[in-house]
Amino acid sequence: MRTARHDSFADSFPRRRVPGIFGVGLLAMLVLAAPAIGARRGGQIVWPLDNLKSLGSHPVSVIGAPRVVTTPAGPAIAFNGATDGLLLDVNPIEGLAAFTVEVVFEPAPDGPEEQRFIHISENGSERRLMMETRILPDHTWAFDTYLRMEAPGLALLDKTRTHPGGTWHAGALTYDGKTMTSYVDGVRELSGEVSFAPLKAGKIGIGVRQNLVSWFKGRIRLIRFSPEALPAERLLVPAEAGTHD
Repeated sequence: MRTARHDSFADSFPRRRVPGIFGVGLLAMLVLAAPAIGARRGGQIVWPLDNLKSLGSHPVSVIGAPRVVTTPAGPAIAFNGATDGLLLDVNPIEGLAAFTVEVVFEPAPDGPEEQRFIHISENGSERRLMMETRILPDHTWAFDTYLRMEAPGLALLDKTRTHPGGTWHAGALTYDGKTMTSYVDGVRELSGEVSFAPLKAGKIGIGVRQNLVSWFKGRIRLIRFSPEALPAERLLVPAEAGTHD
């Protein structure tokens, strides 16, 4: 059974918009600067979701028929919420005691209630990281993050903190070796302490849980992995956050 822990701190970080941060030219620069898995962990790994063959040189196993689509800020991959997903035989946070995982995405307002759009796991164990949405009756959504080293793990979810569906956002999960914190569009939502040792080799599911349940409906444009718990002012925020394209 997952344990939710909510704290009572008020949001202490302002929203930070970065105009044009996801322009094609800058994305190319970020990718060239990012180390490959297995290289020295001195920098970030950036995956633009602009094709269905590979991400960061890692082959993609395609489930269903996700599509590469065009948005004003660049390509993205669209998932149908029922049969579409991507699986990669790599763990982008392997060996990291502290890390940040960020996703630039657009959840559809009519998607399934529970959607696991990022699932990173260690081979042969139940140790994992999850990034999820909860779609509410008014078609808004709440952000849910989860870390599990040993049962029950820690979930951060507050359904009173809602965001509009059908608009672009950036969700982030940070872990500093002691505390997990969740952010949406650079604004801190929740924090909680949890034990989470560095994961070994494993896999990542995008748009679906790795056991092919909890499908995501919407579009994902970019995923970034950092080998540290980034502060709010360094998190990605799409210039069009909260708007339709």
